Amino acid sequence: MAHAEAVGTPSSPDAAKGGTSGNPWLVLLAVCLGVIMVMLDGTVVGIANPVIQADLKASLSDLQWVTSGYLLALAVFLITAGKLGDLFGHKRVFLIGVAGFAVSSVGIGLSAELAEVIPGVTPIGMLIGLRVLQGLFGALLQPAALALLRSAFPGEKLHQAMGAWGAIIGLSSAAGPIVGGVLVEKVSWESVFFINAPVGVIALVMGVLLIKENRTPSMARIDWLGVVLLSGAMFSLVWTIIKAPEWGWTDSTTLTFMGAFLVLILAFVLWQAAAKQPLVPLSLFRNASISIGTLLMMMVAFAMFGAMFFLGFFFQGVHGLSPLEAGLYMLPMSAGMIVASPLSGMAIGRIGPKLSMAGGLLITALAMFLMSQLSIDASFVETAIPFVLLAFGMSPVFVGATEIIVGNAPVNLSGVAGGLQQSAMQVGGALGTAILGAVMASEISDTLPGNLGPAAQGIPPEQLTLLEKAAAFGTAPPGVPQQITDAVHSSFMSGMHVAFLVSTSIAVLTALLTFFVKVGRKTEGVPVHVG
Repeated sequence: MAHAEAVGTPSSPDAAKGGTSGNPWLVLLAVCLGVIMVMLDGTVVGIANPVIQADLKASLSDLQWVTSGYLLALAVFLITAGKLGDLFGHKRVFLIGVAGFAVSSVGIGLSAELAEVIPGVTPIGMLIGLRVLQGLFGALLQPAALALLRSAFPGEKLHQAMGAWGAIIGLSSAAGPIVGGVLVEKVSWESVFFINAPVGVIALVMGVLLIKENRTPSMARIDWLGVVLLSGAMFSLVWTIIKAPEWGWTDSTTLTFMGAFLVLILAFVLWQAAAKQPLVPLSLFRNASISIGTLLMMMVAFAMFGAMFFLGFFFQGVHGLSPLEAGLYMLPMSAGMIVASPLSGMAIGRIGPKLSMAGGLLITALAMFLMSQLSIDASFVETAIPFVLLAFGMSPVFVGATEIIVGNAPVNLSGVAGGLQQSAMQVGGALGTAILGAVMASEISDTLPGNLGPAAQGIPPEQLTLLEKAAAFGTAPPGVPQQITDAVHSSFMSGMHVAFLVSTSIAVLTALLTFFVKVGRKTEGVPVHVG
């Protein structure tokens, strides 16, 4: 890795002066507008999912892929995207990411129309494919945005820019459920994605006018074989987990996909050990703190994103709320993150990451446990308490794990470590959605016949299967007796409770890992990406 150079190293005299042709705070605004699209889409989809399911006749696994496909595309491509910025310029990569994200968002809103002109493609299949494409462009956006901020702001003001960045990202996350609820309820689910078009156009115009190009002079090449192997391995793993309940865990198809994952991930590791310029240098994992920090990020994202997937169905399907009301119910968690994030940074500075993260994970476990006790008619206060606890529990973990991963990495690999941290979070979220979805489906299948009582004896097996699928969304087919609706809702609640209890256990176990890490080095001017 002797070829690696820091992106923070200016490539021209102009870059040394700031790397922009205007006010750096306007550059911050332009960059944030691009990233706001990514953040909004990450929070509004949960609100839109129930309406998408009804409109496009999607299955539970289809909706899981609406989330998982997007997350996987982000996870697999983040490190590669950072290196593309080093090679071809971060402004260029950022603008391509903005344009691609906006165009693919419009395409998602037109999924039904596009499917009509492409033979053999269903509307939900088109939506999933475009969500994957959207994730790829989102991956271009995020690392390039951070690199551009480092170029725009001198070192002594960079922390101010990062503070403003965090506040804007927090506000966009908090606004997501509300904006999504209003658009879904008052306009359509498609409008949730159409709104990215004007935001993208403004970000593009500001980016072209305000941002000056900078790149790192480097001889690096993209490890395309590594990208292919890692992408194939993660696809095989998540596809297996999502489809195994339908196929059967011992079915030959399940075993084939799981075998493909093992072969591909082994080939990836062997190739990374042999490659001259690997996608993920294995030398990073010789440091136990980096390895544990990566695992921490994956497990926390697993618990959070996996459990949160079902809340939209709980609020709208079982609880009977409108999309806007569901967004308001989820607001305490998003708003809590705005307050909790800066406080977490202060806590880590005072008592260190070990105790901060351990305490955060225990608070997270308590929040997940309280969610496992929610009733069908839970009030706003009953849901708001665990949501606020979750915000204050997750924040120190995300901040601390980032410090551990990047701070313990060698200076010339800090950018790769940063990409690794983001990838671990996205992969953990995708796996959490898949695995907890399988757990929930299994619990529904086990409990629905008992909840139906004697009525189950008169229901044909194929109709019982349809009821199980409906129960996964918290809804019952129209026109069925109230007894069956109650049984479907009760089965959904049983499945959701088990999913949150699994997340509770994961949070407690993860807390133990925090005591095996050490504080990272405080290095000024570390690179954002390594070529």
